[in-house]
Amino acid sequence: MNVLLGFAATGRIGPLHCGMPLAGAEEVLGPGRPHPQIVMKGPDFDGYPYAWGGLELVVTRRHVSGISIRLDPGSAARLPPEVLPDAGACAATFLREDFTAALDAAGCRRVTNAALTFDEQSAFTTRPAGVNVLFGVPVAGVDAPDRSRFYLEFLDKQTA
Repeated sequence: MNVLLGFAATGRIGPLHCGMPLAGAEEVLGPGRPHPQIVMKGPDFDGYPYAWGGLELVVTRRHVSGISIRLDPGSAARLPPEVLPDAGACAATFLREDFTAALDAAGCRRVTNAALTFDEQSAFTTRPAGVNVLFGVPVAGVDAPDRSRFYLEFLDKQTA
């Protein structure tokens, strides 16, 4: 959870940050798995992610323009060991109340993201880092302890 809290509070994951060259990110993480559009259209095709397990970096003009972490409640999050040094996988099931309480304890402010809050999902944007944090009610087939509660699904930072 410390990696997720740190990202939400700062918009950075260790040395990774929006604006850095893709080459610098690949120095840290090794080569990523490019999105199929990048494979088909070439490395200068913008706006699609390179992936390292549950970590994705969106690339524009060969610079990181977005960072996201995808979580699947009821499973393990797979993050590169350079991001999660103790292990390549960690629990990916975090209740909204637990995550927001941890943010409060860390002094991380947030505002509701109305564009992403509707039906069975809710979201907020952290301040001042500008990380979008999305929670959802598990869909059928997801092994979550309580299917009526909101779980952390996604953290995302994009450059303007």
